[in-house]
Amino acid sequence: MKRFYRDVSVAPHDDGWRVALDGRPIRTALGAPQVVPTWALADALAAEWARQGETVDPSDFVLRDLADYAIDVIRPDRDAAIAGILAFAETDTLCYRADPDEPLYRRQHELWEPLVAALEAREGVRLERVSGVIHRPQPPATLATLRARLESADDFTLAGVQAMASLAASLCVALAALHDDADPQALWNAANVEEDWQAELWGRDEEAATRRERRRARFMTASEFTKLAQRSDLS
Repeated sequence: MKRFYRDVSVAPHDDGWRVALDGRPIRTALGAPQVVPTWALADALAAEWARQGETVDPSDFVLRDLADYAIDVIRPDRDAAIAGILAFAETDTLCYRADPDEPLYRRQHELWEPLVAALEAREGVRLERVSGVIHRPQPPATLATLRARLESADDFTLAGVQAMASLAASLCVALAALHDDADPQALWNAANVEEDWQAELWGRDEEAATRRERRRARFMTASEFTKLAQRSDLS
């Protein structure tokens, strides 16, 4: 699509901020006003539009898509959105490990156990660890506490958590990424221990590596999105 605007600007709107193209405020994919909670996020959204050349690349608007998802999908039905996110706790990659006598188990335990234990301590819950692939439900009290944790989050944070949990197949990883001292790259690497293990044994397929890099980039952007959505400063 050919670029159809010249100027990109950010201005306050109600209790948030809004991007405008040639003075015309942007709307979401479903036509709602695209108002975001912080100037930092609005400025990042504006940067996506500003960096386009003569041709607009739709794939270069990951932050915009996340903002639209927060407004168009999560806001109208938070209960359904939270239920979908909570499902990642039931099948969390970090809780499903190899048999203890297998070499892979030692690497999983080394990288995953600190993350799971940190979530348990932080949220006051207990997560079941499983050796093998047979599903074991998480304790109802744990799910109730995690639901309350998600219910306390705003729509934009939930959009970022949903994206990260989906990409990492782990709610543990997604919630860990919300903290100021989080290392998103280390979290991504931890979520992909099994894939890396297989690549070390059998070699890495070029197409698989390309797909992995695309997913990693989207995870990093989703992590950035949640942090921008929670910033209160104007610089």
